[in-house]
Amino acid sequence: MIRLALLRHGHTAWNRAGRIQGRTDIPLDDAARAHLRSLQLPEDWANADVVASPLSRAMETAELITGQPARPEPALTEMDWGQWEGAQGSALKADPASGFCDIETWGWNFRPPQGECPDDLRARLQPWAMGLTQDTLAICHIGVMRVLLAMATGWNFEGPAPFSIKRDRLFVLHIDGTDWKADPGPIRLTGVGS
Repeated sequence: MIRLALLRHGHTAWNRAGRIQGRTDIPLDDAARAHLRSLQLPEDWANADVVASPLSRAMETAELITGQPARPEPALTEMDWGQWEGAQGSALKADPASGFCDIETWGWNFRPPQGECPDDLRARLQPWAMGLTQDTLAICHIGVMRVLLAMATGWNFEGPAPFSIKRDRLFVLHIDGTDWKADPGPIRLTGVGS
């Protein structure tokens, strides 16, 4: 059995402005960098393989948390939001003509205009995760985390998710062939020296 810990990257200016951030390579902001420098991994994750989405916000988060460069993993790249990339979700939601809807009504096949659906992410993430050979820490994005956690919990993007993704927490999956399970709750990162 392999443990896979998922960690969301730190804040960017687009996160703070409520803009949809997918494949656009927006860097961490200075407040995020300072915050991430103050955190460390739990001791039992010190020897895990460290991989990250190739987008700079994930790669830099990995280095700030672990003190070492991560290996870039293309499968962990965030969902492509197509025409909605960079827009504010609140503005799209307020415009009935946009087609935007809450994630709890998507199902696996809802696709933003010219973007990816959750099933597209599943198609690239499942083979990657099934190929892991050792405990792995993956620094990635909320869309990637939703899909991997959905696969481990049976959530189908209909109704409320059985998890809430927050920053500074490890979400741990146990992968044994086709048997996937998620820990019932996340593990908080601790302060340096704690």
